Amino acid sequence: MLITIPELLSKSEVAAFRAELDKAQWIDGKATAGEQSGAVKRNQQIAEGSPLANKLGDMVLDALARKETFVSASLPLKIFPPLFNRYQGGEHFGTHVDNAIRIVPGTPVRVRTDLSMTIFLSEPEEYDGGVLVIEDNYGTQEVKLPAGDIVLYPSTSLHHVTPVTRGARVASFFWLQSMVRDDGERTLLFDLDSSIRALASEYGTNDPEVVRLSGIYHNLLRRWADT
Repeated sequence: MLITIPELLSKSEVAAFRAELDKAQWIDGKATAGEQSGAVKRNQQIAEGSPLANKLGDMVLDALARKETFVSASLPLKIFPPLFNRYQGGEHFGTHVDNAIRIVPGTPVRVRTDLSMTIFLSEPEEYDGGVLVIEDNYGTQEVKLPAGDIVLYPSTSLHHVTPVTRGARVASFFWLQSMVRDDGERTLLFDLDSSIRALASEYGTNDPEVVRLSGIYHNLLRRWADT
């Protein structure tokens, strides 16, 4: 399942992020790449674990926790600390698949990458190119979203970022281990939860059919979830 969520960050929040990032020190993006992805990665990023990355990463995590759609779609168990990257002057990221396991630096915590995520921090008109192209069973999708929006997609997908030929593409990127490993099961739960919310809005949370469907949702989650 590929899903985009608008306005994870407000425009004022994006402006605050950019004020910090535009004056920050950037390093070679290969610092967090695996062997295969490192061979095709040409971008810059904020040093992993730096005070600025930690500060902005915590703000991203707070925003994610407030967004019901994100929680419903991802069913998060562990989230890798958000990172920040920039593409400019022809930089790009060739076709690759994300590493299956990420170790949180300085800790024994391992995160299985079920979902990959990008929060766009540049408006589409600020740069040319920089399209996130995702290939999966659902076909090839091209993603270039307004600043503050987020895209979630299976980490099993092949994907790449096209060269940025004008301006700068700034974003946050990170990974998540879901309570529900299987993408198909996660999609069914998200669709069911969305329908329950719509019915509850129309008929109330105590409507017998809403209650029955809520029970089905939680019994499926109980069957499929790892905790």
